[in-house]
Amino acid sequence: MSQSKIMPMSGFPEWLPGQRAVEQHFLDVIRSTFELHGFAGIETRAVEPVDRLLGKGGDADKEIYGLSRLAAGEDDGTGPDLGLHFDLTVPFARYVLENSGKLTFPFRRYQIQKVWRGERPQDGRFREFIQADIDIVDSGELPFHYEVELPLVIADAFARLPIGPFRIQVNNRRIPEGLYLGLGLSPEQVVPVLRIVDKIDKVGPQTVATMLTEAGLSPEQAATCLALAEINAPDSSFADRVRALGVEHPVLEEGLLALSAVMDAAAEHAPGLLVADLKVARGLDYYTGTVYETQLVGQESYGSICSGGRYDALADDGRNTYPGVGISIGVSRLMAKLMPGLEATRATPTAVLVAVTSEDERRESMRVAAALRARGVACEVAPVAAKFGKQIKFADRRGIPFVWFPDTAGHSVKDIRSGEQVPADASTWTPPADDLRVGIREV
Repeated sequence: MSQSKIMPMSGFPEWLPGQRAVEQHFLDVIRSTFELHGFAGIETRAVEPVDRLLGKGGDADKEIYGLSRLAAGEDDGTGPDLGLHFDLTVPFARYVLENSGKLTFPFRRYQIQKVWRGERPQDGRFREFIQADIDIVDSGELPFHYEVELPLVIADAFARLPIGPFRIQVNNRRIPEGLYLGLGLSPEQVVPVLRIVDKIDKVGPQTVATMLTEAGLSPEQAATCLALAEINAPDSSFADRVRALGVEHPVLEEGLLALSAVMDAAAEHAPGLLVADLKVARGLDYYTGTVYETQLVGQESYGSICSGGRYDALADDGRNTYPGVGISIGVSRLMAKLMPGLEATRATPTAVLVAVTSEDERRESMRVAAALRARGVACEVAPVAAKFGKQIKFADRRGIPFVWFPDTAGHSVKDIRSGEQVPADASTWTPPADDLRVGIREV
């Protein structure tokens, strides 16, 4: 049997150890920030019934990976019954319904997992990627103040990471929906038009205008839809500009009041954090209220690296409804943009290489390593009892900063970067704080 050539697989990112250390640092900071704000971690299965995934994700419906056995027979049906989840919100809603009797509401959860979408790989877009989500769900009703809280949590996490300036854009889905209805569009046209407008940053307003007229809108209707999408403001003044368009509808007014309340509350707690941007629509069908997108300032063409919104009917079992609001960091997407400018302080977690004097003395080196690990110092024992110079070179190639030398006359440890060597006791010695754990730095 001939061996097939190993080739990279587009859309499925894999990092080298040093890059993975940078990603892990981001994940650790994000996780700890979520926990500081009282979110409990969960993990859901990777698969969901296909019929639950269908109809939840807009264009993602075309990108769901179906799951089937290679040995499945013809009598197993015409298609797969299970699919890999394309986001973490749909499985979370199912999780809430299954466990509602065991959860305390409002329930605050975070979830950091991989998701899969069969879309065309491109800059920052993958087929397998990590998302980090926070959601708050309640039973029956969900107060609007949670819609203000979530972007504050994201801002806290990003402030602890070297990502540079960012902007959280916010809209309310009822604003464009109400405007479209006020223009005379049918309820069935609203979601397709929302999806088209959501592409404005990708294809530009001219192309969107053409797509809208091809979808059945008049040139005047299309122009008003684009005029709405052009409105943005750092405060609630956007509402007057929307009303100046001359379109009236109860759903539109409801959305304007809701978004104004979010903007006013955010201005009190974090001035300048949110920008009302009425072109933000979010293509996923389950959003019903506030929606968020986050862009890196100066790199707006890259698109959103953190998004989400409110959903009122996603978790509904026919008897009880559990409305929620959530926001998701596209970790893999963010890392793809930032990774070229970041590096780990070392590619291995090992802070100390314990040298081996001879194979007969390896047990002594292992005892030293055990004593260091018991005190939280990451270390490993040299693979072979070579000359000390070779063991030092081995540590240098791995990026290990310290080498420990066991000796019957007294142990010592050497910082191989500076050359300084000092006596040391495994029960008390600790490396400097900057060397104890792998860190990251800008390059």
